[in-house]
Amino acid sequence: MAKLYSEKIPQKQDNLNPKKETIDFLLNYSKALSVIHCNKLKFEALLN
Repeated sequence: MAKLYSEKIPQKQDNLNPKKETIDFLLNYSKALSVIHCNKLKFEALLN
């Protein structure tokens, strides 16, 4: 018999806070990322 997976509702977690290192990494990555549009092509370059 098939098991019903929809019976239990997962508990909502409100305490999902990222580490400071994760935030710094994402901010630095977004600062170094450059997107160049050439006609209909898109090039992504990391400037570091």
